[in-house]
Amino acid sequence: MTDTTVSPVLRVAPAAPAEAAAHFRASLAFHADVSDVAAALAAGGDPGFVVLDSRSTESWDQGHIPGAVHLPTALVPEQAAELLDRAVPVVTYCWGPGCNGATRAALALAELGYQVKEMLGGFEYWVREGFEFETWQGRERRAPDPLTAPVAGDCGC
Repeated sequence: MTDTTVSPVLRVAPAAPAEAAAHFRASLAFHADVSDVAAALAAGGDPGFVVLDSRSTESWDQGHIPGAVHLPTALVPEQAAELLDRAVPVVTYCWGPGCNGATRAALALAELGYQVKEMLGGFEYWVREGFEFETWQGRERRAPDPLTAPVAGDCGC
């Protein structure tokens, strides 16, 4: 007797390779990785994008990415044109994977005509990976979380 039980992973068959490639290519057009954003900012010069923190003022004061623009999601429609150049791509972030504020800010910006990506992991993973951040008291850096931080600047991805 043969085992006819299908793995829960394969109950729905994987997409054809060409479909999978199109999907993952599209995903990369919408998302940026914390480590990639940090590397681009650390390289010096113009990274070719602006980082936008879409959280509240209280959250911003607790800590934010150095050089980020602060624009809470709810204020994007009224204030984006004052703070952002439509010719410069925007990378949005909020608290972390459990927050969709960066997604909502990215949607609002896209609807206003901006090129935009969302930074996966948000501020939580920025801090967990050991990157420097600013508070109202100055700059800080925490020890990298060994479960999330890249080894020697490379996640091996």
